[in-house]
Amino acid sequence: MRIAQPPATSRQPPATMIEKVVAFVTRAERELLLFQHPTAGIQLPAGTVEAGEGLETAVLRETAEETGLTAVTIQRCLGWADDPRPPDGMWVDRDTAVYAKPDPASHHWAALPRRQYVTRLAAENGFIQVSYVDNDELRDHRYAPCQITGWVPQDALTRTRRRHFYHLTFSGHTPERWQVQTDGHTFTLFWASLNALPSLISPQDTWLAHFR
Repeated sequence: MRIAQPPATSRQPPATMIEKVVAFVTRAERELLLFQHPTAGIQLPAGTVEAGEGLETAVLRETAEETGLTAVTIQRCLGWADDPRPPDGMWVDRDTAVYAKPDPASHHWAALPRRQYVTRLAAENGFIQVSYVDNDELRDHRYAPCQITGWVPQDALTRTRRRHFYHLTFSGHTPERWQVQTDGHTFTLFWASLNALPSLISPQDTWLAHFR
């Protein structure tokens, strides 16, 4: 993983990439804000930068969406890191149709949204054959996973995903635990002592190195 230190004001990303933001929200310099995902474990507030969106705008938006807190203050950018590149992994860089054949005139029976992770299977005629499996559904064995396999334009994909880490502070009061509904899930928010943090899901446990 490549790690860069701030300032990030002169960033020059690759021609196509997915950018992410991660929020380390602290209170009274003693507590870190975390949430319990219903199926995926304990996490930090984080998410995808929308097309044309600034990084600070994105981290404030994601914090509000995933925690319900809007009275937060950005203290500083902690740097950025490019995610490791899986041998056959790619990300969808813009919303795209999924075609039955490597031909734009062929039937397109599904669509993949920007930021989706897919596995590369083959390449032909400016198209990449990809496979997508809904990992959230895999964690809940009551449901069969959603799967999509087909062809998408090569220029709709990228192999680069970059995460930007921010330290934010909150000085108000909250319940001991509270819930927020977002992305079809109910997140349970709580403050954890910086001296006794619970285990975070992988690879978020490695992100703490940017904060400490």
